Amino acid sequence: MNSPTRSPNIPDSRARYDGLADWYDAQMAEGPHRDAVLRETLPRGSGTCLDIGCGTGRNLAIIEELGWTATGVDISEDQLRLARQRCPRVHQGDAQDLPFDSESFDLVMSAWTSTDVDDFSRMVREAARVLRPTGMFMFYGVHPCFNGPHVHSLPAGELVVHTTYREARRHESAPWWGEGGIRYKVGGMRQVPLAEFLNAFVDAGLRIDRVTEPGEKDVPVSITILASKDRALPPPR
Repeated sequence: MNSPTRSPNIPDSRARYDGLADWYDAQMAEGPHRDAVLRETLPRGSGTCLDIGCGTGRNLAIIEELGWTATGVDISEDQLRLARQRCPRVHQGDAQDLPFDSESFDLVMSAWTSTDVDDFSRMVREAARVLRPTGMFMFYGVHPCFNGPHVHSLPAGELVVHTTYREARRHESAPWWGEGGIRYKVGGMRQVPLAEFLNAFVDAGLRIDRVTEPGEKDVPVSITILASKDRALPPPR
């Protein structure tokens, strides 16, 4: 069992998802397509796997179904309240300052976190740090170009991309967001432009092995990245 051996850096501010765990867990239960993407993208194995931003722990069962011993970490104690009912190996901690020793895991994954963390590049560097030398990192989440605070989805399925695409910051609101939706509840979402998104992996010293844009929509709203630590170029100084 992997357990934290570094002092966790937990911000004093209230985690954005605190108080929403039960509602959020019910919303996640309505997205079986996401489970299928994880099963298709995560490699099978028999080592240890860390889920960064595990939330209520729904992905942990899939990780173990694929042969791994799962560990979860999330900043929200409210989310972890439910995650602990699904897996005993969950810990509170910041995705940008993971409470684990370097080279602790054979596989690291993170799903739908890029728009929640304040510094996505730092999160990817932390993922690379806790990976063993032959480890892999799998990210699944918001498509940098066609999903985010700059995108307006129209009823007929068309997307309007606004000029706020390059504004790499947390957007607290947008006039096209539905009231009562998750973005209003958690205080907006951070925009991560494509160059910043891809360079996060390169700058962490990871080699991008495979990219997919899941789903059957004409314009994809999600993306997966499978990156490896072995044979990768050293991160730039």
